[in-house]
Amino acid sequence: MYRRGIDYGNAFSLGSSRLIRTPLVYMLLLFVKGLSRLFYRQDWQWVGSYDQKPWKDIRLVTFLNHTSLFEPLFLGGVPNSFCWRLARHGVVPVASKTTSRPLVGMLFKFVANQVVPISRERDHTWFTTLQKIDPDSMVVILPEGRMKRANGLDLNGQPMSVRGGIADILEAMQHGKMLIAYSGGLHHVQIPGRAPRPFKRLRMRLEEVEIGAYMREMIARAGEENFKRAVREDLDRRRDLHCPEESR
Repeated sequence: MYRRGIDYGNAFSLGSSRLIRTPLVYMLLLFVKGLSRLFYRQDWQWVGSYDQKPWKDIRLVTFLNHTSLFEPLFLGGVPNSFCWRLARHGVVPVASKTTSRPLVGMLFKFVANQVVPISRERDHTWFTTLQKIDPDSMVVILPEGRMKRANGLDLNGQPMSVRGGIADILEAMQHGKMLIAYSGGLHHVQIPGRAPRPFKRLRMRLEEVEIGAYMREMIARAGEENFKRAVREDLDRRRDLHCPEESR
Protein backbone atom coordinates (compact mmCIF):
# COMPACT_ATOMS: atom_id res chain seq x y z
CA MET A 1 0.00 0.00 0.00
CA TYR A 2 1.29 3.44 -0.93
CA ARG A 3 1.47 6.00 1.86
CA ARG A 4 1.77 9.65 1.00
CA GLY A 5 5.01 11.27 2.16
CA ILE A 6 7.15 8.10 2.07
CA ASP A 7 9.43 7.58 -0.91
CA TYR A 8 9.87 3.81 -0.87
CA GLY A 9 12.13 3.91 -3.92
CA ASN A 10 14.61 6.21 -2.23
CA ALA A 11 14.35 4.29 1.03
CA PHE A 12 15.16 1.04 -0.77
CA SER A 13 18.05 2.67 -2.63
CA LEU A 14 19.46 4.08 0.62
CA GLY A 15 19.19 0.71 2.34
CA SER A 16 20.88 -1.06 -0.56
CA SER A 17 23.75 1.43 -0.64
CA ARG A 18 24.33 0.93 3.08
CA LEU A 19 24.35 -2.84 2.65
CA ILE A 20 27.13 -2.39 0.09
CA ARG A 21 29.02 0.34 1.96
CA THR A 22 29.18 -1.35 5.37
CA PRO A 23 31.31 -4.37 4.34
CA LEU A 24 33.52 -2.17 2.16
CA VAL A 25 34.22 0.19 5.05
CA TYR A 26 34.79 -2.74 7.40
CA MET A 27 37.32 -4.37 5.07
CA LEU A 28 39.17 -1.06 4.67
CA LEU A 29 39.32 -0.55 8.44
CA LEU A 30 40.65 -4.09 8.92
CA PHE A 31 43.23 -3.48 6.20
CA VAL A 32 44.48 -0.30 7.92
CA LYS A 33 44.46 -2.13 11.26
CA GLY A 34 46.58 -4.92 9.77
CA LEU A 35 49.10 -2.45 8.33
CA SER A 36 49.33 -0.69 11.68
CA ARG A 37 49.98 -3.89 13.60
CA LEU A 38 52.53 -5.03 11.01
CA PHE A 39 54.61 -1.83 10.92
CA TYR A 40 54.05 -0.23 14.35
CA ARG A 41 54.22 -1.21 18.01
CA GLN A 42 51.01 -0.65 19.97
CA ASP A 43 51.26 0.91 23.44
CA TRP A 44 47.72 1.14 24.85
CA GLN A 45 46.67 1.51 28.48
CA TRP A 46 43.45 2.34 30.34
CA VAL A 47 43.10 5.30 32.69
CA GLY A 48 41.06 4.64 35.85
CA SER A 49 38.30 2.04 36.14
CA TYR A 50 36.48 0.60 33.16
CA ASP A 51 33.80 -1.93 32.28
CA GLN A 52 34.65 -5.63 31.91
CA LYS A 53 33.73 -5.20 28.26
CA PRO A 54 35.08 -1.69 27.68
CA TRP A 55 34.61 -1.64 23.91
CA LYS A 56 30.92 -2.49 24.05
CA ASP A 57 28.05 0.02 23.73
CA ILE A 58 30.24 3.04 23.02
CA ARG A 59 28.18 6.00 21.78
CA LEU A 60 30.90 8.62 21.51
CA VAL A 61 34.65 8.50 20.90
CA THR A 62 36.43 11.73 21.81
CA PHE A 63 39.91 11.76 20.27
CA LEU A 64 42.26 14.28 21.88
CA ASN A 65 45.65 15.59 20.71
CA HIS A 66 45.10 15.63 16.94
CA THR A 67 48.53 15.75 15.27
CA SER A 68 48.37 13.96 11.90
CA LEU A 69 46.11 12.71 9.11
CA PHE A 70 47.75 9.31 9.68
CA GLU A 71 45.74 8.79 12.88
CA PRO A 72 43.73 5.89 11.37
CA LEU A 73 46.90 3.92 12.27
CA PHE A 74 45.51 3.87 15.81
CA LEU A 75 43.06 1.25 14.55
CA GLY A 76 45.90 -1.16 15.29
CA GLY A 77 44.86 -1.14 18.95
CA VAL A 78 41.08 -1.60 18.66
CA PRO A 79 39.15 -4.89 18.48
CA ASN A 80 37.44 -6.00 15.27
CA SER A 81 34.04 -5.41 16.91
CA PHE A 82 34.87 -1.70 17.15
CA CYS A 83 35.73 -1.62 13.42
CA TRP A 84 32.41 -3.32 12.61
CA ARG A 85 30.48 -0.82 14.75
CA LEU A 86 32.25 2.03 12.98
CA ALA A 87 31.45 0.53 9.59
CA ARG A 88 27.79 -0.06 10.43
CA HIS A 89 26.83 2.82 12.74
CA GLY A 90 29.78 5.24 12.73
CA VAL A 91 29.21 8.96 12.24
CA VAL A 92 32.45 10.91 11.73
CA PRO A 93 32.59 14.66 11.03
CA VAL A 94 35.67 15.42 8.93
CA ALA A 95 36.93 18.82 7.79
CA SER A 96 35.88 19.45 4.20
CA LYS A 97 39.47 20.56 3.60
CA THR A 98 40.54 16.98 4.34
CA THR A 99 37.81 15.17 2.37
CA SER A 100 38.60 17.33 -0.69
CA ARG A 101 42.20 16.06 -0.88
CA PRO A 102 42.76 13.75 -3.89
CA LEU A 103 43.96 10.53 -2.19
CA VAL A 104 43.71 11.14 1.56
CA GLY A 105 40.22 12.53 1.09
CA MET A 106 39.06 9.34 -0.59
CA LEU A 107 40.37 7.28 2.32
CA PHE A 108 38.67 9.44 4.93
CA LYS A 109 35.34 9.17 3.12
CA PHE A 110 35.40 5.45 3.98
CA VAL A 111 36.44 5.49 7.65
CA ALA A 112 32.84 5.13 8.85
CA ASN A 113 29.30 4.43 7.70
CA GLN A 114 28.57 8.16 7.53
CA VAL A 115 31.39 10.65 6.99
CA VAL A 116 30.11 14.21 7.15
CA PRO A 117 32.25 17.00 5.63
CA ILE A 118 32.15 20.04 7.92
CA SER A 119 33.46 23.58 7.57
CA ARG A 120 34.78 23.84 11.16
CA GLU A 121 32.20 26.56 11.78
CA ARG A 122 28.87 26.32 13.58
CA ASP A 123 26.89 26.31 10.33
CA HIS A 124 24.61 24.00 8.36
CA THR A 125 27.38 21.39 7.98
CA TRP A 126 27.60 21.01 11.75
CA PHE A 127 23.83 20.77 12.18
CA THR A 128 23.79 18.11 9.44
CA THR A 129 26.16 16.07 11.62
CA LEU A 130 23.86 16.40 14.64
CA GLN A 131 20.85 15.33 12.57
CA LYS A 132 22.59 12.08 11.62
CA ILE A 133 22.87 10.94 15.25
CA ASP A 134 20.34 8.23 16.09
CA PRO A 135 20.07 5.75 19.01
CA ASP A 136 22.43 3.31 17.27
CA SER A 137 25.06 5.84 16.19
CA MET A 138 28.65 5.85 17.38
CA VAL A 139 30.15 9.29 16.80
CA VAL A 140 33.92 9.75 16.51
CA ILE A 141 35.06 13.34 16.87
CA LEU A 142 38.30 15.28 17.15
CA PRO A 143 36.93 18.09 19.33
CA GLU A 144 39.95 20.38 19.04
CA GLY A 145 38.86 20.98 15.45
CA ARG A 146 42.34 21.51 14.10
CA MET A 147 45.74 19.87 13.95
CA LYS A 148 48.67 20.44 16.30
CA ARG A 149 51.93 21.17 14.53
CA ALA A 150 55.35 19.88 15.63
CA ASN A 151 55.92 23.09 17.62
CA GLY A 152 52.96 22.27 19.88
CA LEU A 153 50.68 24.97 18.43
CA ASP A 154 48.04 25.02 15.70
CA LEU A 155 48.52 26.43 12.19
CA ASN A 156 47.88 29.96 13.44
CA GLY A 157 50.37 29.68 16.29
CA GLN A 158 47.68 29.28 18.95
CA PRO A 159 47.59 26.70 21.79
CA MET A 160 45.36 23.70 21.18
CA SER A 161 42.00 23.79 22.94
CA VAL A 162 38.71 21.88 22.75
CA ARG A 163 35.84 23.58 20.94
CA GLY A 164 32.20 23.60 21.99
CA GLY A 165 30.82 21.19 19.39
CA ILE A 166 31.47 18.21 21.65
CA ALA A 167 28.91 19.62 24.11
CA ASP A 168 26.28 19.66 21.33
CA ILE A 169 26.87 15.96 20.73
CA LEU A 170 26.64 15.12 24.44
CA GLU A 171 23.32 16.95 24.63
CA ALA A 172 22.07 15.07 21.57
CA MET A 173 22.97 11.70 23.13
CA GLN A 174 22.20 12.19 26.85
CA HIS A 175 23.29 8.66 27.84
CA GLY A 176 25.63 5.81 26.93
CA LYS A 177 29.39 5.48 27.13
CA MET A 178 31.96 8.01 26.00
CA LEU A 179 35.43 6.71 25.23
CA ILE A 180 38.07 9.41 25.63
CA ALA A 181 41.14 8.54 23.59
CA TYR A 182 44.31 10.35 24.64
CA SER A 183 46.77 10.21 21.76
CA GLY A 184 50.51 10.32 22.26
CA GLY A 185 50.73 12.07 18.92
CA LEU A 186 52.19 11.02 15.59
CA HIS A 187 54.83 13.66 14.86
CA HIS A 188 57.43 10.92 15.31
CA VAL A 189 55.63 8.93 12.59
CA GLN A 190 54.65 11.64 10.14
CA ILE A 191 55.03 15.41 10.10
CA PRO A 192 52.78 17.08 7.50
CA GLY A 193 54.65 17.33 4.22
CA ARG A 194 57.03 14.46 4.98
CA ALA A 195 56.93 10.72 4.32
CA PRO A 196 55.76 8.46 7.19
CA ARG A 197 58.33 6.49 9.18
CA PRO A 198 57.57 2.85 10.08
CA PHE A 199 58.51 0.77 13.12
CA LYS A 200 57.61 3.43 15.68
CA ARG A 201 55.54 3.09 18.84
CA LEU A 202 51.93 4.31 18.82
CA ARG A 203 50.96 5.44 22.31
CA MET A 204 47.34 5.77 23.44
CA ARG A 205 45.58 6.08 26.79
CA LEU A 206 41.87 5.37 27.14
CA GLU A 207 39.23 6.47 29.63
CA GLU A 208 35.61 5.33 29.86
CA VAL A 209 33.00 7.87 30.98
CA GLU A 210 29.22 7.51 31.37
CA ILE A 211 27.66 10.35 29.40
CA GLY A 212 24.71 11.04 31.70
CA ALA A 213 26.87 11.17 34.82
CA TYR A 214 29.44 13.32 33.05
CA MET A 215 26.81 15.83 31.94
CA ARG A 216 25.39 16.08 35.46
CA GLU A 217 28.88 16.65 36.83
CA MET A 218 29.57 19.47 34.37
CA ILE A 219 26.22 21.14 35.08
CA ALA A 220 26.75 20.86 38.83
CA ARG A 221 30.19 22.39 38.42
CA ALA A 222 29.26 25.37 36.26
CA GLY A 223 25.48 25.52 35.82
CA GLU A 224 23.43 24.76 32.70
CA GLU A 225 24.23 28.13 31.14
CA ASN A 226 27.96 27.35 31.30
CA PHE A 227 27.74 23.66 30.38
CA LYS A 228 29.61 24.05 27.10
CA ARG A 229 32.45 25.99 28.70
CA ALA A 230 32.74 23.44 31.51
CA VAL A 231 33.05 20.58 28.98
CA ARG A 232 35.74 22.41 27.02
CA GLU A 233 37.77 23.20 30.12
CA ASP A 234 37.40 19.70 31.53
CA LEU A 235 38.53 17.97 28.34
CA ASP A 236 41.48 20.36 28.03
CA ARG A 237 42.45 19.44 31.59
CA ARG A 238 42.06 15.70 30.99
CA ARG A 239 44.11 15.90 27.78
CA ASP A 240 46.97 17.69 29.52
CA LEU A 241 46.83 15.19 32.39
CA HIS A 242 46.50 11.89 30.54
CA CYS A 243 48.02 12.24 27.06
CA PRO A 244 51.26 10.23 27.05
CA GLU A 245 54.45 11.89 25.98
CA GLU A 246 55.15 11.60 22.30
CA SER A 247 57.56 8.86 21.32
CA ARG A 248 60.68 9.66 19.35
